[in-house]
Amino acid sequence: MTADQRLLLVHAHPDDEVIGNGATMAKYVAEGRGVTLVTCTAGEMGEILVPELEHLAADRDDQLGEHRRGELANAMKALGVSDHRFLGGFGAYRDSGMKWHEDGHAIAADETDPRAFANADLTEASAHLVAIIRELRPQVLVTYDEFGGYGHPDHIQAHRVATYGAALAAVPSYRPDLGEAWDVAKIYWGAMSESRMRASLRALREAGDTTTFEGMDPDGPLPHFITADENLAAVVVADDYVDAKMAAMKAHASQITLDGPFFALSNNQGSSVWGHEFYRIAKGERGELGEDGLETDLFAGL
Repeated sequence: MTADQRLLLVHAHPDDEVIGNGATMAKYVAEGRGVTLVTCTAGEMGEILVPELEHLAADRDDQLGEHRRGELANAMKALGVSDHRFLGGFGAYRDSGMKWHEDGHAIAADETDPRAFANADLTEASAHLVAIIRELRPQVLVTYDEFGGYGHPDHIQAHRVATYGAALAAVPSYRPDLGEAWDVAKIYWGAMSESRMRASLRALREAGDTTTFEGMDPDGPLPHFITADENLAAVVVADDYVDAKMAAMKAHASQITLDGPFFALSNNQGSSVWGHEFYRIAKGERGELGEDGLETDLFAGL
């Protein structure tokens, strides 16, 4: 990768990257910055939303991972991202599955495959990422917070691998066989703005939509994956790339339906909801701030 500024994203399953970071990815590619996506599993245990694809499920043909591999490739084409990889190679780690806790967040499934990503040895999995970091030498890394957004065990493991991998990559004496040490200058956790989410929910309810994000009250408590605005560090404004983000979402057809909540938000709120992508800073110093007190470029100050 020859771009002077390089962004590395670490996500758990195909489609995770588009929802939170798709517009950022498309914008940075268009600006000539290097963008690399590392996906930790193929999403073999995902819920299939297309009836004619139900035979791909893990308890039937068990081919969903291969199908989602193709969806991911198409989504990356829509965003313009040419460098996307699976951690350790395709099939190295399997989707761990999940179930819902009564409090509304995800938790580990009752049974997991021995190859499940949540069961992976942290040092071994992180070493795969160390090799990528030392090869690409990114200045910025994006992943999830410590709860994985909503508790999915693979999201939590991706956070751990990204965090530990970045730390190990900077140690000169650690695994020199994986390349020359590299210290990632800035690490961000993807986030969703509380004020924008409340405004979007309010608009949906006022429009008579009571089913999108059912049970979420615009004036009540919100799930963990919504971030209080005072904890936000950066926003990438990429309204011009919302169409690319929507096309990438459509590419993940087995997981995201056109009548689902993401498109409902888009139809009601337009680019204002999906063209602004927010981040919390986990490592590094913030650079120049915009009028709202947030960085407007993840590379600010570098």
